[in-house]
Amino acid sequence: MLTTRLAALPREARDTLFLLGVIALIVLPQVGTLPWWCTALAVGVLLWRGTLAVQARPLPNRWWRAALLAVTLVATFATYRTLLGRDAGVTLVIILLALKTLELRARRDAFVIFFLGFFAMLTNFFSSQSLLTAVAMLLALMGLLTALVNAHMPVGRPPLMQAARTAGWMALLGAPIMLALFMLFPRMAPLWGTPNDEMTGRSGLSNTMRVGNIARLALDDGIAARIRFDGDRPPPQRELYFRGPVLSDFDGREWTAPQPWERGFFSANLRVQGEPVRYEVTLEPSNRPWLLAMDAPQKAPEIPGLRVMSTPDLQWVANRAIGDLVRYRAESYPQFQSGPTTRTAALQPYVALPAGSNPRTVALAAQMKADPTLAGAGTPAYVNAALERLRTGGFTYTLEPGVYGDETADEFWFDRKTGFCEHIASAFVVLMRALDIPARIVTGYQGGELNGVDGYWVLRQADAHAWAEVWQAGTGWTRVDPTASVSPGRVGAFQRLAPQPGFFANAIGTMSPTLSQNLRAAWEAVNNRWNQWVLNYTQSRQLDLLKSLGFDAPSLQDLATVLLWILVLASLGGAGWTLWERSQHDPWLRLLNRARTRLHKAGLAVPDAAPPRQMAALATMRFGASARPLHDWLLALEAQRYARTPGAGLRALRAEFRSLPWPR
Repeated sequence: MLTTRLAALPREARDTLFLLGVIALIVLPQVGTLPWWCTALAVGVLLWRGTLAVQARPLPNRWWRAALLAVTLVATFATYRTLLGRDAGVTLVIILLALKTLELRARRDAFVIFFLGFFAMLTNFFSSQSLLTAVAMLLALMGLLTALVNAHMPVGRPPLMQAARTAGWMALLGAPIMLALFMLFPRMAPLWGTPNDEMTGRSGLSNTMRVGNIARLALDDGIAARIRFDGDRPPPQRELYFRGPVLSDFDGREWTAPQPWERGFFSANLRVQGEPVRYEVTLEPSNRPWLLAMDAPQKAPEIPGLRVMSTPDLQWVANRAIGDLVRYRAESYPQFQSGPTTRTAALQPYVALPAGSNPRTVALAAQMKADPTLAGAGTPAYVNAALERLRTGGFTYTLEPGVYGDETADEFWFDRKTGFCEHIASAFVVLMRALDIPARIVTGYQGGELNGVDGYWVLRQADAHAWAEVWQAGTGWTRVDPTASVSPGRVGAFQRLAPQPGFFANAIGTMSPTLSQNLRAAWEAVNNRWNQWVLNYTQSRQLDLLKSLGFDAPSLQDLATVLLWILVLASLGGAGWTLWERSQHDPWLRLLNRARTRLHKAGLAVPDAAPPRQMAALATMRFGASARPLHDWLLALEAQRYARTPGAGLRALRAEFRSLPWPR
């Protein structure tokens, strides 16, 4: 029924509905990033325009459009506090694209919508460069090309499928040039370099930690990074600690990471042992400046376009936020020590606690100091005593610890005894500081899971973790993960907390416990290939391609030279194609046009639509008997048109044409 109604619509209404559908496909991937009012307004305008097209009603006057534009400007400024910048600009482009459909009257208006649609389509890649987004935009591109071709078919009611075939052929012809430009056009890494308006992080880690943040993050199964270890034997899961921000300032409720200059520019004094672990990291965009690295690398990762430095607490930080997918190699030593080996004034901030905060935890520390079995035993004894309390004191590791008050350490140790890793690490570090032991919180990711399809270890947002580091005389900073005492499976076998599965996931899991995991692993492997071969195709990989083509020391100049030669060859190929295509046109008509041109030069004006018999009569009337050979030749040409094999005698007629005595 719906198909019949659409087929019965006038061409203008049908074409308008098709274009509105393409615009909806362009906007759809950005619904999650656009303000709610922008999505609602765009959908409302598109539905309004579609209704007007189906009912053949007139379009709204300019005052309606001006009012909607004013509302858009006010709402955009209220949302972003500016009309400039990436996010505000994308919002305006989407609304302007929708509003432009309200004045879609002439072909010129359609062309404006087409090219505005092409631009809006590209803005989808500002927020996501995933494979799904690319597929959706490929469909949108084919839709826009189909609409553009259809707009150049003004006569009749050509089917959209005919325009789609032409558009597909155009895209297919342009694909080799597109591929050559992608492979060889010199670029500055990373590929998708776009300015970020603000640090609206998606990483899940932050340079601040208020109790409860990472617990909420455990619900997110999004991918933070992919790791590929060299060799066949990756490190055990219990050693997979990927360091992020290190938090040492505490105000009683919130932990923050100080700026490097606030601690002074002292050396990390990293000391390593054993063999290093070599690996490659593919880091997802986080809009944060830090890089993930397994504890602990000696050398900074080398990333084209970024300058990487290490802080005194072994965190690797880039000179700008990571707004694009980046890939880098690193070399880490799981067995390491860092920091000073003797107590200095630089360690004093790591024992600081707000005055009067968590009094029961401070009292617990005083009891531990007064315990004769611990007195004088040193830092390891106090650490073991705290861990033993966590193991035997009825503490539990949970996703829903409830809302904590201001005295978070007191509530954890004496009241709730439940928490996620941030609650446990925070309470442990507060207790260590109350014991006058320098301690700090390290956030990052721990564990991960192996994708059996492509062999990559996947770090998810749900793998976000918080652990502690304590300082010991003669040793320096030492990792202590108090969560392992409460829930050993979180660090060893890595039993991740997870919410209840949804209806469909639960149904698939009921039919086959491993089907859901296998499907996800296969899809993530496909996405990983997209990331490695498309999104992470950087300048260095371009130069590696030239090396495989025989260049000893390729440079950007070599890239430009190869690309230029390809463009020249493509141009010559296009010219050859054009000549061949012209040769495929009707040779009989070309020969008739040559005769008409010669008669024009002789002074006889012949109508463009005149057949050979009429041309022969006109030539005889103008030139008399001298036109007899031409007269006979034209009649023979006309007879050849209707012969049983029309092209058989054209070669002879073409040769005779060159020897005709033309009248003057």
